[in-house]
Amino acid sequence: MTTAAADDLAATHSAVGDLIADIRQDQWSARTPCPEWQVCDLVNHLVIGSRLFAGIVRGEAAAAPGALDPKTGDMLGEDAASTYAEAAEDLLAAFREPGVLEATFDVPAGAVPGIVAVHLRVVEELVHGWDLARATGQQLRFPDEIVERALEFTRGKLADVPPDRSPFAPPQPVPDHATSIDRLAAILGRRVTPRF
Repeated sequence: MTTAAADDLAATHSAVGDLIADIRQDQWSARTPCPEWQVCDLVNHLVIGSRLFAGIVRGEAAAAPGALDPKTGDMLGEDAASTYAEAAEDLLAAFREPGVLEATFDVPAGAVPGIVAVHLRVVEELVHGWDLARATGQQLRFPDEIVERALEFTRGKLADVPPDRSPFAPPQPVPDHATSIDRLAAILGRRVTPRF
């Protein structure tokens, strides 16, 4: 795995893990910017995503329709923060296996090289980290350079997806002074409103 991609994914996992660890008990049922999901669903979705991608990379799982739906089962257990950290660690280990970056994998977005799968996970963690911070009133701690790389990757990938086949809501406007993470959220269909 390239050092930059590995570092980006590890740092993003760490920042999202911090957000999850700081969720108050009364916030797990809070609504998120993902219309049908509560905080517990969002975190469950991230754990499912890490486990699914690790399984795909190892040839132990397939990207079946609905495979990322958090309503299909609770993967969080009693300690959501630890469960998330374990799934994230396992995913990083899977991506570090020899030959993974050069191989092609059938992930929910289609057949992609391993390095693209890594970038997809970085974007997923960043944008859902944004969702989680919004839902729980926490501050984001994502390094700007990671978000910038993810934003560039996302712009390139979305340009290749016909609007009627995109899994995201249409891109939303952002003010000129918007942060990189707000721009990433907006390009993936989130309405970015000022935080006070």
